[in-house]
Amino acid sequence: MNILVTGGAGFIGSHLVNGYIKAGHNVIVIDNLSSGDLRFLNPTAKFYELDILDPKIPEILKQEKVNAINHHAAQISVSESVANPLLDANSNIIGTLQLIKNAVSSNVEKFIFASTGGAMYGEQIHFPANEEHPCQPLSPYGISKLCAENYLKFFNEQYGISTTVLRYSNVFGPHQNPHGEAGVVAIFCQKLAQNKKPVICGDGEQTRDFISVRDIVQANLIALDPTCTGTFNVGTGTETSVNTLTKSLCNISGKNISVAYDSPRSGEQRRSVIDYKKLNDRFGWKPEISLEQGLIETYDFFQKQKA
Repeated sequence: MNILVTGGAGFIGSHLVNGYIKAGHNVIVIDNLSSGDLRFLNPTAKFYELDILDPKIPEILKQEKVNAINHHAAQISVSESVANPLLDANSNIIGTLQLIKNAVSSNVEKFIFASTGGAMYGEQIHFPANEEHPCQPLSPYGISKLCAENYLKFFNEQYGISTTVLRYSNVFGPHQNPHGEAGVVAIFCQKLAQNKKPVICGDGEQTRDFISVRDIVQANLIALDPTCTGTFNVGTGTETSVNTLTKSLCNISGKNISVAYDSPRSGEQRRSVIDYKKLNDRFGWKPEISLEQGLIETYDFFQKQKA
C-alpha cells in the first residue's frame, strides 16, 4: 500500500513511518519541519518538505498513487492554542479540511486522523471516558480537533471515503520535542538529563493517561484495515498523577533532584483517562508497554541525545 504520512518527521509520525515501512508499505512523507526533525525520518520514505495547505498536494497524491493518508501534521500544544487560537484553527481545521478534500478528489481510499482523547472530553463525567462521553473540550486545541472530526464524518457520509479517527491519550516516547510540543514526559526527561529541576504546573495531583508511542503505532497499523472505520480511543485506561510520574522519572534517572512548582496551565482539565474497550473488542488492540518500560526508553533516549 502507498501511504502518505503528514507530519512524518515529527514525534509520532516518525514512529509510524518506521512501523509502516517495517510492515512492507511504501511511505511518502509531507512535513514542513516546523517541529519535525529529519534525523528521525526513515531514509526509505520519500520526503516532501511542504505544508499541508500547499497547492502541490493534489499533484503529489496522484503522482505517488496514494491509497491511504495518515494525518499527523498539526499544531499540538494546548497552551499554544490558548495563546494563538487562530494559528491552531488554521493548522488543525483548515489544514485537515483541505487535505480531506484533496484525498476525495484524488480517490484516496482511506483517511486516518490523529485526534485527542486527552483534550476532547474536558472535565470528565465518568472515568475512564469512552467514545460516547460528551465532547466538551476546554481549549482551542480540543475544539479544533472536534471540528476536524465532524468534517471527516461529513466527507465519509457524503463521498464514501473510509475514515478512522484515533483519539489518543497523552503519548510519550523517544523523538518527542521537549520544547515545542505538549509533552510533560519529554520536558522532564530533558531536564533530568541536564541535571535541572522538573517544574510541575499546578499541584501535581492532576492526572493523565500516559501511553507509549510504540502502542500508538500498533493502533495505526490496525487502522489500515478497511473494516476499521469510526472513532476509537487509544489509551491505557489508567490514571497517573504528574507527581507520581515525576517521582518515577527521578528514580529512573538515579538523580537526587528536587522538584519545583509553578502556576497551573490554562485550558487543561484536572483528570483525564480514556477507555480503549471499543478498539480492544473489535480488533484486539491493547496497550503492551508498561509506563515504567516506556519511561525508561524515553529517558535513555534523552540521555543519549545529550551525549
